[in-house]
Amino acid sequence: MNEVMKKYLLVALIGFCTGLAGVYVGWNLMTSQGGVPAEVAYSSTISEGNSGEFHNAPIHNPVSERSIAEIGSDFSYASERTTPSVVFIQTLSEYEYRTGSWLDWFFEPRTSQQIGSGSGVILSQDGYIVTNNHVIDDADVIKVTHNKKSYDAQLIGVDPSTDLAVIKIEGKNLPAVNIGKSDQVKVGEWVLAVGNPFNLTSTVTAGIVSAKGRNINILRDKFPIESFIQTDAAINPGNSGGALVNQKGELIGINTAILSKTGSYTGYGFAVPSNIVKKVYNDIVKYGEVQKAFIGAEYVDIDSDMANKMQLTNLNGVIVANVQKQGAAAKAGLEKGDVLRMVNGTQIISKAYLEEYIGNLYPGDELTIVLQREGKEITKNITLTNREGTTGIIVRNLVTSEYLAATFENVSKVERDLIGINNGVKVVDYNAKGFFAGLGIPEGFIITNINNTAIENPKELIDILEKIRGRVIISGIDKRGRKVYYPYYF
Repeated sequence: MNEVMKKYLLVALIGFCTGLAGVYVGWNLMTSQGGVPAEVAYSSTISEGNSGEFHNAPIHNPVSERSIAEIGSDFSYASERTTPSVVFIQTLSEYEYRTGSWLDWFFEPRTSQQIGSGSGVILSQDGYIVTNNHVIDDADVIKVTHNKKSYDAQLIGVDPSTDLAVIKIEGKNLPAVNIGKSDQVKVGEWVLAVGNPFNLTSTVTAGIVSAKGRNINILRDKFPIESFIQTDAAINPGNSGGALVNQKGELIGINTAILSKTGSYTGYGFAVPSNIVKKVYNDIVKYGEVQKAFIGAEYVDIDSDMANKMQLTNLNGVIVANVQKQGAAAKAGLEKGDVLRMVNGTQIISKAYLEEYIGNLYPGDELTIVLQREGKEITKNITLTNREGTTGIIVRNLVTSEYLAATFENVSKVERDLIGINNGVKVVDYNAKGFFAGLGIPEGFIITNINNTAIENPKELIDILEKIRGRVIISGIDKRGRKVYYPYYF
C-alpha cells in the first residue's frame, strides 16, 4: 500500500470517529432536555431576563392570562390585543386651483383629484379615532374600514404641530386600544408597528425602540413639537396613523414618518409619543382644539462649537435664541443667550425633550427653570400662556359664510408675532363646489389685505367678499410664509 493510500485511510478513520463522538454528545443533550434540542428549548421557553434558566410555563396560555415574562419574544399577545383597534383610512380630495399670477386673468382654474390612504387607531368605544394630520389633510371625503365594514368619518379636529388628527365614526362597543405611558418606554424595548402599508390591511411588524426624543425637522407647522420615538420596526407608506405598541399591547405611539431616500422602509421609523397623543386627543374632543402652552421663546440645541464659544463644559440643555416681546419668557426675565439647564427639577437633555415636556402642559401651568448666564446659575419662574398671551382656556371661534361656502378664523397673536404681521384672517375650510373654492385660495392661507384694505377679522372679510365687484386683488401669507396675491375680476 503506497503512502497516498495510507493518508486517505487515516483521514477517513478520523472522520468516522468524530461522527460517532458527535452523535454521542447530541444524544446526551437531547435526553437531558426531554428530547428537545437545547437551542430550540432556549428560544421558545426561556423567560425574559433569565439567561440560561428554564421554566415550565405552557406556551399556549390564553391571551388574557399571559404575563410579559411568559411572552418573551412571542408577539402574538400584543398583536391580538392591538390589531382589532387599528383601522384602514381612505381619503378623496377634489379642488380647483390657480397659479396666483396674472395668467389667472386669462385661464379657467384647473381641477385636480387626489386619493390617499393610511391608518388610524380607535381610542374610544363610541368611535373616536386618532390618525396623522397628513393622512386626512385637505380630504373632502374620509372613509374608514374596520372589520370589513365601511364607515363615513367626520373630522373632529387637527393639530398640525404634532401631525395628529381626530376623526369619528358612528359605532358602539368598538375595540378601543389601551394607552400606555411613553415616558416609561426604554431604548432597546421590543415594540410592534400595526397598520396598513401599501393597502395591506392589518399588517404587524416587530422591532425595538432604537432612540427617543428624535427631532427630524419633518413637521412644517409654525410651532412643531418633534420628540419622536425611533424604531426599526418596518414602517412603510400606509402605516401613517397606525399604532406603535409595547409587548403588553399598549399604545406607546402613533407611527408618523420614515427616514428613507426611496419612500419605503430602510430601517428607521418615527412615532409621536402616546403621552402627547393622549393630550391632543382629549383637548380636541373636549375643546375643539389643543390647549397649547407657550413659553414665549425659541431655543436651540447645544453643540460642540457653541459650547466652545460660550465656554460651556456641559452639552445638556438648550440655548435661548430669541425671546418674544411681552411673552411668558420675557415677563420672567429670560434673555437671549441664556442656557436652560433644568425644568421643574428635571435635567433638560435637548430641545426635543423640552418641547415634549411643555407639550404635555397647559396655559397657566408654571415652570421653574434653572439657567446659566455669564457663568452664574439663576432660577426663574415662568407661567405658560396660550396663543393669545393669556392663561385661560381657548375655544376655537370659527365664522362660516353660506354665500362663500367657507369658514374662517382670526390669526392668533403668537402666530402674528412669528410671521411679522399686524392683522389677518386664516382660511380654515371650504366646500369644494362653493364660491370660495373657485378662487383657488388654499386652506391655511392668511388673508391680510383686499385691494390694499387691511382685514382685521372674519366678519369684515366675509362682508367685503360678499359685496365687492370689479377688479379685486387678495393678498396674504401662504403656509410657507411667502407673500402671495390673487387677482380676480368679479
